[in-house]
Amino acid sequence: MRIAVIGLGVLGASTARSLALAGAEVTVFERSAPGAGTTGTTFAWVNSHQKNPLSYHDLNIAGVLEHHELGGDWFRPTGNLEWADGPDGAERLRASTEQLRERAYPMEWISPRRARELVPDLVVPAGVDEIAYFPEEGHVLPIALLARLWGEARDHGAKLRCPAEVVAVSGGTVDLADGGRESFDAVVLATGRWTEQLASTAAVAIPMAGIEPATVGFLGYTSPVAARVPAVLTTPRLNVRPDGGGRLVVQGLDLDGDADPAAVPPADGEHAADLCARLRELVSGTEGVRLESLRVGQRAMPADGLTVAGFAAPRLYVLATHSGITLGPLLGRIAAEEILAERESPLLADFRPTRFSGLDRSTLKPLTRARFAGQQ
Repeated sequence: MRIAVIGLGVLGASTARSLALAGAEVTVFERSAPGAGTTGTTFAWVNSHQKNPLSYHDLNIAGVLEHHELGGDWFRPTGNLEWADGPDGAERLRASTEQLRERAYPMEWISPRRARELVPDLVVPAGVDEIAYFPEEGHVLPIALLARLWGEARDHGAKLRCPAEVVAVSGGTVDLADGGRESFDAVVLATGRWTEQLASTAAVAIPMAGIEPATVGFLGYTSPVAARVPAVLTTPRLNVRPDGGGRLVVQGLDLDGDADPAAVPPADGEHAADLCARLRELVSGTEGVRLESLRVGQRAMPADGLTVAGFAAPRLYVLATHSGITLGPLLGRIAAEEILAERESPLLADFRPTRFSGLDRSTLKPLTRARFAGQQ
């Protein structure tokens, strides 16, 4: 079976890998470079936090387990530590953790002393007596994950066309910007925030959120620091994860209102200085820290906030999600099974692209930053 995969981020690479492992003849079309989209600008936290409804939570749980089963040094299941700021924040955190407990999600409340055993250089603010610890969560090194998935796809015969811009699809037909046209038994769209535009060429409606508060944010990448931060930290003023080689990735969600993909601030500007100051407050051993780069990430988010996965038209399969890191390996495997074996997964029952057929977009609820903060 000849299959085209459009887009070589984590979703595209995962799908190409699973298809190639199953014996399909796979061609991947990438417009610019592997990982050039959201995969290259993501906090890469593997979790099922605040992911509702229950079917979406269950899908993300399966995604976390897929990472554990796949294994590899690109996945760091070191846990996540979280606390809140003020009575209102503490109440929201308590409510969310109670919901997770009801869903049998692994978590426990730990003391600041125990938190410092897990993250030796953590500075816990005065007044924080309890910290939520999620032991099975972790983080991914995104490009290392991409290399693993795409490398195994290549090992099993997958081919890459890059640069190769796809401008239209129709069933199994792919039209290229250079005027070429090729036919396949099936086409997979894994094009992230460009999904709506490309799907529309096949008369398929997949509404995606544009540039708005829920979809854009700053990511700071530090110089190497002599600090021990093995786990993910999600705190009121700063989120932090390791990035290898002593570097850290930092994220201050309240700063994201200034984020603009068309005007990325310098790595030594005001926003960078603020992120570094917050890091020095949170982690010992970060004196003199600076940012090597400051990026603006843009999430690939369907307009209703939920994953899209499944056949949108005959021979056209669509994958789009703002939880691409958590769900990438799982969705790629399920997509390959659905395409090749024609066997639908019950995990995806609530996330089919056909839910948008005939939908009035104005009825969709606004996507707020609070609803999706930190989700990957």
